[in-house]
Amino acid sequence: MKLGFIGAGNMARAIINGWLSQGQKAEIYLHSARKASYEPYAKEHGLHACDSNTEVVSTADIIFLAVKPIVLAEVLHEIKATVQEKKPVIVSMVTGVSIAEIADLLELTPKDLEIIRIMPNVNAEIAAGMTALNASPAVTETNFARVKGLFEMIGQTEILPEKDFSTFVALAGSSPAYVYFFIDAMSRAGVKYGLKKDQATKIAAQAVLGSAQKVLADQKTPMQLVDDVCSPGGTTIAGLLAMEEAGFMTAVIKGMDATINKDQGK
Repeated sequence: MKLGFIGAGNMARAIINGWLSQGQKAEIYLHSARKASYEPYAKEHGLHACDSNTEVVSTADIIFLAVKPIVLAEVLHEIKATVQEKKPVIVSMVTGVSIAEIADLLELTPKDLEIIRIMPNVNAEIAAGMTALNASPAVTETNFARVKGLFEMIGQTEILPEKDFSTFVALAGSSPAYVYFFIDAMSRAGVKYGLKKDQATKIAAQAVLGSAQKVLADQKTPMQLVDDVCSPGGTTIAGLLAMEEAGFMTAVIKGMDATINKDQGK
């Protein structure tokens, strides 16, 4: 299997690094606008650095679009003729751009070309990612299973309607940054009360990791688990009520709202 990446930024590298850490043996070809960046990366990891996006499409079987939305039209115009001739599987992780829009830019339809839209997150790098998938009508069961399997190597997957992708961006694509922010806030509270920053960060991060694992492993809802930790008249309920008084849940939901609205171009 030959995998091609158009774009070699943080998300593309997180995915590739995750695969490599899990022993993925596929040949990987990539091209990016910044030659000084992607060529050393390719050399370091035993990948194939291509001279153009067209070369990536000509060589690989599955093409990953890992570019910013603002340059997508230009990139698709460049590879359009090669895509029309070869008809590779196109996997897009371009936020806010639908399968139909990608097909239209390639002067094809979703029935003519195998297009899989995905939304991964950066935790793929440590095989703890979360990826949403949706496919055009042309995608075969074999190719969909192949792409889905690639992301199951580096985390969990969920098949979603395209209309829910913006919500997924908020819940999984952007949320690692919000969780990092939460961990940093907790660790700074630790520093306030005398702990060293690295020590406080380790404690907070491990607490968040364990809590997330318990949510996934337990049959209880998150709020039921909250109740389990809150002893009557105890320290936890005092802290929780203080956070709510400061607008904790409202702030989180407003952050999700802003993310979704931005993804939808509002």
